[in-house]
Amino acid sequence: MLSQFVPARSSGNEAMAMATGIAAHSGNIDHAARRPAGHRIKASPLARRLALQRRIELASIAGTGPDGRIVRADVVAAASHTPFPDAPHDVPELPALQRASGQRLAEYGQQAPHLHLTVDICLNPLLELRARLNGELEKRGLKLTINDMLIKALAMALIEVPACNLTVSGDRTASFKRADISFDVAVAGRSVTPVVTSANTKSVAAIASETRDLIARARVEALKPEECSGGTATLSNLGMYGIQHYGATTNPSQAMTMAIGAAGKRPIVIDDVLTSAMVMSATGSFNRCVVQGAEAAILMSVFQRLLEKPLQIIV
Repeated sequence: MLSQFVPARSSGNEAMAMATGIAAHSGNIDHAARRPAGHRIKASPLARRLALQRRIELASIAGTGPDGRIVRADVVAAASHTPFPDAPHDVPELPALQRASGQRLAEYGQQAPHLHLTVDICLNPLLELRARLNGELEKRGLKLTINDMLIKALAMALIEVPACNLTVSGDRTASFKRADISFDVAVAGRSVTPVVTSANTKSVAAIASETRDLIARARVEALKPEECSGGTATLSNLGMYGIQHYGATTNPSQAMTMAIGAAGKRPIVIDDVLTSAMVMSATGSFNRCVVQGAEAAILMSVFQRLLEKPLQIIV
């Protein structure tokens, strides 16, 4: 419903504009179209920013605020009535969970300023260590994935940089003594985020066993609600789709998300010698309201160091 888009501190004018519903907007579209050339469009700063984000021309919107001023509610109403392209198409119904999750992330992304920092990580030492460990773990029926080792490295980095290991609730933050890592699992066209609790204290073998179980049960929708809630940070990995790097939106209750891109051979200088190596880009997204830029940069540096000298994550 459109009323969900009205912020708690909306002005009386914006709330009233929303309450009038879509009809008020629809009935005035022709009026907006008849604005004379060169006419100055009156719009609130929030409405201008929202229209830019949603690629809506302000000139096409009739304002319902004072003196015809365009307010946030007008842009939201216009966005909800953006017509589909004139081409054959289906209109599948979005699952309620996906719809609610998308709306929550969209609203949070508008409210919380994000800082995105990217580092390139040489994976050769990590890949060599993983191959050796898997040779030993094969006897136990276990196999480490790169993701398992990333979860461990992120958890250790959060403990080393506690200023990024936060949970956010309104205007309050809580700093944690352990690192619980949420990780994305694609299930039937949507994403669920099971949590590895106390990942900083678990061995990579224990994490591998736990993630394998969580993923298997996620795919048959057998996870308990408490297994998908909480988490002090999230690891999101789209590298398997060939994505080089991207900036994720942090989850509303967390201060940061680590987005992992695809690994591939790239030229790199090691000990003043140009060579090639397997390199991966990792982009940390931080809630700038609670994490300072320097603290975010330190966490990215620690994460990079742990993966380039991976013996640290198994000792």
